[in-house]
Amino acid sequence: MKNYLGFLVFILTLAFATSSYADAKKENWDFVKETDHCYIISAPEKTEMPEGKKRGDTYILVYRINKSPNAEIQVRAGYSYKKDKDIEIIIDNQITFTFHSVDNDDVSWTKNNDEDKIIYAMKKGNKLIVKGQSSRGTDTIDTYTLSGFTLAYNQLFKDC
Repeated sequence: MKNYLGFLVFILTLAFATSSYADAKKENWDFVKETDHCYIISAPEKTEMPEGKKRGDTYILVYRINKSPNAEIQVRAGYSYKKDKDIEIIIDNQITFTFHSVDNDDVSWTKNNDEDKIIYAMKKGNKLIVKGQSSRGTDTIDTYTLSGFTLAYNQLFKDC
């Protein structure tokens, strides 16, 4: 699974690098269908970080390789995450999940293969917060709406 995941990280990073952020809209979940995969994506409605700091594109997406029974969750920070520092995903200020980055990348994945639990919480929730730290020590907090998530998620499995 880990070797497959590493390969998948590489392929999906290349695939999503050019098109994903253009599709992400604040306060919205958008469905995108490609030839061999589909995803739903959203940009944060609010970002907190120290004044004067800059970062690249930021979004969360849930993707599915066509006909796969499983969906994967990916968070892009717009900066390289600090090595060996976990990323927190908090839903409705009640449920916390741990993500991690691979090789100090700007993309994070579930640490404990909790996708089903996280997606269930996202369907029931209203707000998702991502807390991360850059390789330079800058803390960030991104807030996403979960309004429209269930509809987009259902479309991911219906149309892909």
